[in-house]
Amino acid sequence: MTELKTFPFEKDEFNQLREYHFGLNWPVVYIQENGTEMYIGQTTNVFSRSNQHYDNPDRARLKRIHVLTDEEFNMSAAYDFESLLIQYVSADGKFKLQNGNGGLINHNYYEKEKYLAKLETVWPQLRDKGLVKQDLKDIKNSEFFKYSPYKALTEDQLLVAAELEESIIKREPVTHIVSGAPGTGKSILALYLLKHLKERTDMQDVSMALVVPMTSLRSTLRRVVKRVPELGAEMIIGPSDVAKKKYDLLIVDESHRLSRRVNLANYPDYESTNKKLALNKEATQLDWIMKTSTQQIFFYDERQSVIPKDIRPSDFKKLNATHHELVSQMRVEGGSDYLQFIDDLLSLTKPKEFDKSKYDFRIYDDVHKMVEDIKRENSEHSLARVVAGYAWPWQTKKGKWDYDIEIDGLKLVWNGTTTDWVNSKNAINEVGCIHTIQGYDLNYAGVIIGPELSYDEIEDKLVVDEKKYKDFNGKRSITEPGELQQYIVNIYKTLLTRGIKGTYVFVVDEKLRNRLNQLLSSTVPQFEKANKAGLVKSPITVDMVRVPLVGSAPCGNPLLGEENIEEYIPVPKKKLRSGVKYFIVRAEGDSMNRAGIQSGDLLLCRFGEKGETGDKVVALLGGENVTIKEYGPRENGIRLLLPKSTNKKHMPITPGEGDSVQGIVQEVLADL
Repeated sequence: MTELKTFPFEKDEFNQLREYHFGLNWPVVYIQENGTEMYIGQTTNVFSRSNQHYDNPDRARLKRIHVLTDEEFNMSAAYDFESLLIQYVSADGKFKLQNGNGGLINHNYYEKEKYLAKLETVWPQLRDKGLVKQDLKDIKNSEFFKYSPYKALTEDQLLVAAELEESIIKREPVTHIVSGAPGTGKSILALYLLKHLKERTDMQDVSMALVVPMTSLRSTLRRVVKRVPELGAEMIIGPSDVAKKKYDLLIVDESHRLSRRVNLANYPDYESTNKKLALNKEATQLDWIMKTSTQQIFFYDERQSVIPKDIRPSDFKKLNATHHELVSQMRVEGGSDYLQFIDDLLSLTKPKEFDKSKYDFRIYDDVHKMVEDIKRENSEHSLARVVAGYAWPWQTKKGKWDYDIEIDGLKLVWNGTTTDWVNSKNAINEVGCIHTIQGYDLNYAGVIIGPELSYDEIEDKLVVDEKKYKDFNGKRSITEPGELQQYIVNIYKTLLTRGIKGTYVFVVDEKLRNRLNQLLSSTVPQFEKANKAGLVKSPITVDMVRVPLVGSAPCGNPLLGEENIEEYIPVPKKKLRSGVKYFIVRAEGDSMNRAGIQSGDLLLCRFGEKGETGDKVVALLGGENVTIKEYGPRENGIRLLLPKSTNKKHMPITPGEGDSVQGIVQEVLADL
């Protein structure tokens, strides 16, 4: 069992640590604090480590040490707990952390998930001791946590960071380009480097800043770094700010959104900056960066260029730059396979499978239902938002109408603010556009693909209706064939990769919606000509597997015993994992309606799997009754079974002797 014990951090009291059961030869995580400052570390000898810290003037100011450990702890678990606590406590904001941000790394080890679940049980104890103030869920959804420079790095991020640091500290003129798909942690690495380099004693005299082209994201990052020691809001600047001074190092996030002299809102200011920097009239913001800095790091993704005024890829190719690449997926729980899935889908190519048990992707035929489901996910998880392509004019901004978008009788409005819309008060009732969502994370994204994108059935290709694309500056000045379509496809790729846990999609154009649904079937459709009888073979064939539907009252018999099988239901083979035993149960009642499970729903379940916190599980109570509930965190070694319902009469269930979890709910089966 995880234990949290507090000792005074005073030299003449350290014998208490020596005598403590876990004080000399056991992996522990420790928290030192004085009510305002905090330091978090890990060690296998907290007594010896405390003596070392006492000789450090910064640590000596701290008055208490809280030792966190467990009889099941190992060094890997201690490292992970240390890393997670630094990330969560920094985002919590109650204490000023003395920790640097170097060396935090995500790594795997045996039974990692078991140890991570222990943190959920410890967190309330930290709150009771006044060491933190927020719930974990609120912290995970906060902007500071999402953009924290204390984030643990993936192995490829750490490798790229080391390569960049080795080059930058030489103080020689150099340009680096770090490429990566959405969700590979470009912004996180940019902020990490800003803090890490600023902490180095040999870099104290270096003038550096982080350039962020998008106004909304820039405002968000300024709020984040304002709370970080050694940093300040003034270190997050816009492209035009670089003309105010000479920099040793400029780090540029979302550099694909730097502008060229095309479709600008304010030409005089742009030309004034060019004149100030002694550049020609057509110089770009990329030229500004190069002119005003000795060293540059550009975080770049060509596929996220969405309007004609964005810097062209050819401009970056002209740079004499050292290239690096990030590949590990940090945002989307579906992983890099999901990103490839989206690329394939928007290329009208049969998409490869991704692990749907880890990521919730759906295409809807009813936009009302999609919006309803996004609102449900928002009430459950927060940060679920509806976003759309720019296929409707912004009428409410002009005061002409009280809505902007109407689809099948559903009336919606565009985002009411362009600054930090994701976290704005009314965002759940609005629709975000590309310019307010790019660079941000959501838990769930409801994406409306507008009527500007359609499908040519004869040539089997995407087509763009320019008249239905309402972003005037998004299509003006385009001269190359296919350029507008590429921008629009890039917009939807960006929107479809915002969701951490899931993406729900409604396609306005019925022909395109049908084609995407065909691509998602088990077999790629074959577009055959009619035979002599004038008939066309069905283009869709799906491999099916018969899965048993079991009754809700086993009456002492095994759940999958022959006596309990009511019938066999065909399920698409693509939904089933190899080597896993499946069964289906029918939900009864409304105890899980907030989790998307309604009375009468058929639930596809994996038999015999061990549940983790947050899983929807099938529990057998008293050997007779089956219930569907969410697995809660452990309390005194027991996991509660939690209802997720709008009906307040449903209460948590404490499992008793003989009760057992029979399996994990994988998904609700529809249209079977």
